[in-house]
Amino acid sequence: MHRIGIISDTHGLLREEVQAELRGCDAILHGGDSKEEGVLEELRKIGPLYAVRGNVDGEWAKDLPVLLETELFGLRITMIHNREELPKELGEADLVVFGHSHKFTDEMKGSVRFLNPGSCGPKRFLRPVTMAVAEVEGGKIQGIKKVEFGKKEAQNITGMPEEEQDRRKLVQAVMRDVDKGREVKEIARNNHIPYELAEKICRMYLTHPGVDVDGILNRIS
Repeated sequence: MHRIGIISDTHGLLREEVQAELRGCDAILHGGDSKEEGVLEELRKIGPLYAVRGNVDGEWAKDLPVLLETELFGLRITMIHNREELPKELGEADLVVFGHSHKFTDEMKGSVRFLNPGSCGPKRFLRPVTMAVAEVEGGKIQGIKKVEFGKKEAQNITGMPEEEQDRRKLVQAVMRDVDKGREVKEIARNNHIPYELAEKICRMYLTHPGVDVDGILNRIS
């Protein structure tokens, strides 16, 4: 049985717990937005690395492919950072790995498995920190494990649960974007949240003059 570690959107942060999980893998896939070349260099020290270029990767990443097709342990793999940029005619593939949304996704479409391991870089508001490990044997996926880090509610010096801090930071960020005159679609994209949630926060902020963060949280909870 071969193990493939699958990560994406590290955004300059390679967590120790992610490295520990990857050390038990036979190969590593990175779905883009590593942001810093040093992240990929550290990953290459752990094992064979296959990586694509993401939208925040700079000039240093010009030699990284946007689309990568490879075969590992008999498994045909296609990699791209943004799923929306996949070619209409997808080549032969058993597994498509992508990133960009910071949201874990694992779904079958016909005979092809589409996997977004989520983000295991800096924590983004309500998004959990995740990666995936695929177990492969005989050219077939035997299973994909979602690995989630920091599930316990950590306490900081304020005594406030981390999840509550993230909710407050999210609302504050949306309020700032509204003050800057940004559209709901852009606000949702900037903060990596569903359009519906962004619209709800914006509506509460705009229709309740003087409302604060707690007031918005109480209304949307």
